[in-house]
Amino acid sequence: MPATYEPIATTTLGSATATISFTSISSAYTDLRLVLTGTHETTAATVRMQVNSDTGTNYSFTELSGDGATATSARSTSSARINCGNANFNNTLPSLITVDWFSYAGSTNKTCLVTTSQDRNGSGVVYRTVGLWRSTSAITSIQMFPSTGNFATGTTATLYGILRA
Repeated sequence: MPATYEPIATTTLGSATATISFTSISSAYTDLRLVLTGTHETTAATVRMQVNSDTGTNYSFTELSGDGATATSARSTSSARINCGNANFNNTLPSLITVDWFSYAGSTNKTCLVTTSQDRNGSGVVYRTVGLWRSTSAITSIQMFPSTGNFATGTTATLYGILRA
């Protein structure tokens, strides 16, 4: 990572777990980047994200996906979470998910860009999601969880702070 990225915290799961959380996030940075690599414990699921334990319908997102043969899109304007890909997080093929939160400590609504990539033995699938959390509060915690089941043992997530230039 460039010198402007500072690792805040890393979690590597020693056992299957339903939620990966980062809490007590300092406001000392301009932006945040979360990087998750891993698989699902048993089945296919969608990785979801919430901030500050907000379970209300305060999120919106638009996602695009493609696998080289088919392109799809989806959106939600009143969701209880932001989706990070769509039901392709599974137990056989690792996924790479990056989430960039911009101006996360500012006093305006918070936006993020989610990139999800997965190799399907040479064919692959990618998702790009633009998300919005309709709150003027600073982001102090981030929770990621699969739509069903658990993250598998060995899944790793790292939260980086991007230092002020």
